[in-house]
Amino acid sequence: MMIIGIDVSKAKLDALWLKDTTTGANKTKIFANTAQGHAALIEWARHQTKSPPESLHFILEATGVYSEAIAHALYRAGAQVSVLNPAHVRDYAKSIGVRTKTDKKDSGVLARYGATQQPRLWRPEPAEIRYLKALLSRYEAINEDVQREKNRREKAEVIQAVEVVTSIDTVLEQLIKEKKRLEMLINQHIDQHPGLKQDREFLESIPGVGPVVSRYMLSVLRSREFASGPQSAAFLGLVPVHHESGSSVRGRARLSKTGNATVRAKLYMAAVVAIQHNPDIKKQYERLLKNGKTKMSALGAAMRKLVQICFGVLKHQKPYHAQAV
Repeated sequence: MMIIGIDVSKAKLDALWLKDTTTGANKTKIFANTAQGHAALIEWARHQTKSPPESLHFILEATGVYSEAIAHALYRAGAQVSVLNPAHVRDYAKSIGVRTKTDKKDSGVLARYGATQQPRLWRPEPAEIRYLKALLSRYEAINEDVQREKNRREKAEVIQAVEVVTSIDTVLEQLIKEKKRLEMLINQHIDQHPGLKQDREFLESIPGVGPVVSRYMLSVLRSREFASGPQSAAFLGLVPVHHESGSSVRGRARLSKTGNATVRAKLYMAAVVAIQHNPDIKKQYERLLKNGKTKMSALGAAMRKLVQICFGVLKHQKPYHAQAV
């Protein structure tokens, strides 16, 4: 397998083919981060390595919209692709003694990571999930704009700026209207896909999971193949991180918070409801408090448990049934 690291930026792609992992011999070239540049990169890789696309393994970091297009182009061409967590790459670079940061250095680190760490292969999300995520992202942005305008209105009322209040009310009216329209589009999109519609019903059978949380959990749990409930919870940054050293350092465990912060915020509110109304989560929460855990620690465990239950109902394609008696 031929390993090629790609450092992705908004305008360009720095590619490095690692010819020899022992000597570090390599070939490099820069391409535009455009459709034409993607095609040129694939052709260059084929020509340099004398290999078909299926024998090429491209390694790049997740950089949002900048890395999505090239990842999809490589996957469509038949190549293997790995899209890495930037934090993992930084830790790896430190472990091999790389301190300086340049585009060429970064592509070299990515290629070495691919050659030595056997990273997981990337698969594109289903088209309906990508569209759902786009709708949810826009809905969240509009919702934040609504809250900001409400905050501005409060300040304008304090200083009795009547014309400012009128202006804000005009903008607020349009934002609220757009927020309702986007919510309708989200529901219509889910309804138009029988699989998503059925999954939403399974998720909303769980006490604590309402329409808002079910949408976000759909966008997460159907975006990739998770092997287990704990893995999906870890993806969302809900695993506890312990800080201990020797016999003297005993820091309080905290959530890793490495995943999507918006989804975690929704899950926090859902867990608050679940510890009152979900039998399994309520029982766990009370047991942890009885065993001396803090309320925040027990609530973090409730968030984890809720994600695992969501994973379970989708995996087994059955509504929620309480296990606690």
